[in-house]
Amino acid sequence: MSKPSMRKSALPSLSVRIDLDPEGRIGPGKIRLLEAIASCGSISAAGRAMNMSYKRAWDLVDEINHICNRPAVERQTGGKNGGGAMLTPFGQSLVARYRKIERSAENAARKELQALRADIGVRTKG
Repeated sequence: MSKPSMRKSALPSLSVRIDLDPEGRIGPGKIRLLEAIASCGSISAAGRAMNMSYKRAWDLVDEINHICNRPAVERQTGGKNGGGAMLTPFGQSLVARYRKIERSAENAARKELQALRADIGVRTKG
C-alpha cells in the first residue's frame, strides 16, 4: 500500500473556517472569491478565474451577504462594459479580518504543525 507523497519541505497547513451561525460559515473559498471579485471587478470574471460558474459564484456571494446580514459585494450596473461588482467597505473589512484571524491562527499553531510534519516525516521499517 503506498503512502500519499509529500514534499519534504511542505508543512501541514491550517485552514480556518468561521461559523457565524448554525448554517452559515465563512472560509477560505468564500474569502478567495471575495478577493477575486475585488481584483477582477465582476462576479462572472471572479468565477471564471476560480473555475466556477457565474451561478455558483453568485450563490456564494448571496450566501455571504445573507450570513453577514449586510452586503459584502455590491453590483454595479451600466458603464462601458455593462457593469460589474465591487466589495463594499464591509466586504473589504471582512476579507482583512479573516486574513488577520488566519495569520494569527497559523502563528499560534506553527510549532505544533512543525512537530506534526516531523512526526509524519518519520519512516519506520516494517
